[in-house]
This record gives sequence, structure tokens and C-alpha cells, in this order.
Amino acid sequence: VRLVESGGGLVQPGGSLRLSCAASGITFDDYTIGWFRQVPGKEREGVSCISSSDGSTSYADSVKGRFTISGDNAKNTVDLQMNSLKPEDTAVYYCAAVRSPEGSLNQGVYDYWGQGTQVTVSS
Repeated sequence: VRLVESGGGLVQPGGSLRLSCAASGITFDDYTIGWFRQVPGKEREGVSCISSSDGSTSYADSVKGRFTISGDNAKNTVDLQMNSLKPEDTAVYYCAAVRSPEGSLNQGVYDYWGQGTQVTVSS
């Protein structure tokens, strides 16, 4: 199983970025995909996830209304559209996968992880 994130970078406050997670070695229909982020010295935080069972989504309170997760089973990709970015969104963003129909923002349930992509929000 391989997960590869892309789309990170430097953006000004109020700007947007779109992250993408490309998966190989799994059948997307069977896996829930989550996005997490981590800053140095802090625990990894669940940002959003999309359930394999029905495509339902979950978001951390800190990103609700600003971030949108979406999946493309045909391409085996899950994107995270991030709008109205704030300096506190700065982190390394990771995508993760678990063979479960239920979504979760608990990092402990995920089995596979990407290497991460840096997002920096700064003027």
C-alpha cells in the first residue's frame, strides 16, 4: 500500500490550497481515507475523513466550513480543498487509510500513512 500526498506549499492568509492523496495497492471502495496534520511538538490532529461505506465526511471543528474533502474512486484519489487558510493551519499534512467502512478522526485506527506534505500559511 502506498499513499502519496501532493499540493502543499506556501500561501498567504485567506488563500487556498488543494491537497491530493493518491493511493495504490488498495481498493478504494473498501477503505476510509483521512487527512491529519502535525506541527512540531504537538500531537497529530485529525482534520477530515471520508467514509468508504457511503461517502460521508467528518471534519475537525477547527476546519469546518473552510475545508472540503472529496474522493474519486475511479482515480483512487482523495482531495482536501482548503480555503480561508489561517496561520494556525500551518503543518505537515498526512493522508492515511484504514480498511473500514466507518470514518474516524482518530489516528490510532489508521493502518497506512503517506509521507506528508508541508503547508505553510504566512504573509
